[in-house]
Amino acid sequence: MRKAVLGSLALLLAYAAFLFWGLPDRAQVRALAKKNPGKTAIMLQREAEARAARRRPRSLQTWVPLSRISRNLLQAVLTAEDAKFFGHGGVDWEAIQTSFEKNIEKRRFAQGGSTITQQLAKNLFFSTQKSVTRKLREFIVTGWLEDDLRKTRILEIYLNVIEWGDGVYGCEAAAQRYYGKSAAALSPEDAAGLAAMIPNPRRINPRIDPARHARAQRRVLWLMARAGYMKRGLGKLGTEPTPEPVDDSGPEPTEPEETP
Repeated sequence: MRKAVLGSLALLLAYAAFLFWGLPDRAQVRALAKKNPGKTAIMLQREAEARAARRRPRSLQTWVPLSRISRNLLQAVLTAEDAKFFGHGGVDWEAIQTSFEKNIEKRRFAQGGSTITQQLAKNLFFSTQKSVTRKLREFIVTGWLEDDLRKTRILEIYLNVIEWGDGVYGCEAAAQRYYGKSAAALSPEDAAGLAAMIPNPRRINPRIDPARHARAQRRVLWLMARAGYMKRGLGKLGTEPTPEPVDDSGPEPTEPEETP
């Protein structure tokens, strides 16, 4: 029994050392308060994947400050990805529990519970590979980001580095590529279209699967309307009507059905 306990303790300490060995330098995180990041871990991963597939890596990115990003996009992204962003400390435990229950119910990975800060940690320092170790490291770096950076700075970096399609990074490059306009000029519909892509930008993409992207876009518009970010009467989007919010005194609107 004693040997088993000591062996387990040794393994635990070895794993803890391995866990912390894979973390970035804390100084790198602190530097982000004033310095924009260079190539992120996800960008480097995509470049390596392109070279492995004997394709020329591409990278479209133009940095813009938060003051030059449409309020519509801020509202769309916050509503769709992390409605409690300004109220939590980096991790939304309620969202994680809801996500876990939904995944168990559907017996597949149907919904994530990562906050914007967690997503930023993954983009900056880790990869898209799913593992317990990566998630634990992500939790640690999420805490560092929340301690060392203002919420507005976290959001600014996030909107400038996340992936929006093959080789497209940041909202300015995405706005130009998909809507032919700057990030500052995005309408609510444009903003919802970009926010809809974030969970899986290589599949939920208007150039790859227009029908799937349109469904996701309508859902983001519905979320924005329900959250009070848009006025009543959105009209029609595409060929189907966009769900409208109801008065606070009326019944709750029905969420659009998710189509696989």
